[in-house]
Amino acid sequence: MSLSYLLTRKPGLQLAFFPSLDPDGVLETIVAFANTEGGEIVVGADERGRVYPGMQAEDADDVVGMAIAQVRPPVQVEAESYELPQGAVLVFHVPRSPDLHSLPDGRVLARRGMENRVLTGQELTLAAVGRATGAFELEGIPGSSIADFDTDVIDEYIEHRQRRQPSAFVGSTQALLKQIGALTAQGTATIHGMLLFGRDPQMFLPQAGLTFVKFPGTDRHSGKREIGYGRRVDISGPLARMIERTWQVVWESMDKKAVVRGLQREEETEYPMIAVREALINAVAHRDYRIQGRRIEVFMFKDRMEITSPGGLPGYITLKNIVDEHFSRNPRIVHGLLQWGFIEELGLGVDKMIESMVAAGHPAPEFRATPHSFTVVLRKGHEVGQYHPMPEWEMDMNERQMKALQWVQEHGRITNRDYRQLCPNVSAETLRLDLVDLVDKGILLKIGVKKGTHYVLKRKAG
Repeated sequence: MSLSYLLTRKPGLQLAFFPSLDPDGVLETIVAFANTEGGEIVVGADERGRVYPGMQAEDADDVVGMAIAQVRPPVQVEAESYELPQGAVLVFHVPRSPDLHSLPDGRVLARRGMENRVLTGQELTLAAVGRATGAFELEGIPGSSIADFDTDVIDEYIEHRQRRQPSAFVGSTQALLKQIGALTAQGTATIHGMLLFGRDPQMFLPQAGLTFVKFPGTDRHSGKREIGYGRRVDISGPLARMIERTWQVVWESMDKKAVVRGLQREEETEYPMIAVREALINAVAHRDYRIQGRRIEVFMFKDRMEITSPGGLPGYITLKNIVDEHFSRNPRIVHGLLQWGFIEELGLGVDKMIESMVAAGHPAPEFRATPHSFTVVLRKGHEVGQYHPMPEWEMDMNERQMKALQWVQEHGRITNRDYRQLCPNVSAETLRLDLVDLVDKGILLKIGVKKGTHYVLKRKAG
């Protein structure tokens, strides 16, 4: 990524800024990035694009040396130096590693939003077990080659990739496919390459398809002994085409109604488009493709939609930390979908599902996990066109909390900073307890941690 592009982005899961060289902080971030999704570290500038004097190009060698000498096992970091009028800016590219890395003092770090956190106990065990799953993507498929790829799909991917990163790669298509791990050095298609670019991936990986079923009732049997459904579609092809086709089928199957809000005429769907899209992409990106005999399943019932992907929660992800943490079982597939534009930013999919469902007047999504599957349940809170987003609040709340809830209704979310501005003469601790109380009552839902914390409506009060 170019420096100009990085300086327009905000720090997060894969990007960190250091105005000056902080050896300990940079080393911790290298370890956290390598153990999570990789990323870029910018030294000598901040998230506002301001460049600070004092950095020298030679400092890059010191950081690369630290990553090799002090991290166990060593992390191979690539460094770039940019000489600007204000001073030098260093950019360090940290790859996601198949190994689990630690600092000299033994700490193992992972990235959570804009922060590095220490893994302990079961998290550490799960992270160690989960590292090996990404290697499956790079396994070659016997008897396959670039001839099994769809050139139109490859061209589309390259177009999106170049639009996102104009200077990302200049070279032959085959060289690019080898660079991203879609082809082995010998020219054999990998699991990752076949899933993204294959003309018929399911010929090699039958489990890599998706089944959509719409049931007329609230269960599969609809009151009868035999299974009954109104529509079934089996969907196959490379992952991008599967996502597009599944979205089309879901759109066709949803109830829709034109509603007028203010002066705007909008088309309201049975389920928020954002929630469905994020749940679908999450299933395609994170399913365990090693599991044979089961496809991704998208089931629509009268009162809910269920999206189930084979494979339990990856790495150190649990039902308790799924909103705050991020871990990719298939990092190369995830990166490919990110380059394609299906994923806007890593680590935000679950947040978007929750926010869009609650904003549309539905319950927050339910997440279910077994050792061999993961399910997202989108449950309807009302029929299409029947939601009124301005309910009366009649629960036992103080005046400050009423202000907070009114703010959430108008803006979709509230942060601690927003609340302090609403109530400037009240202590920060009192306001924090107000929000905790609303969360405990089940009215607000807390999303994110520390600086990224915000609150959305979980259900209507009254």
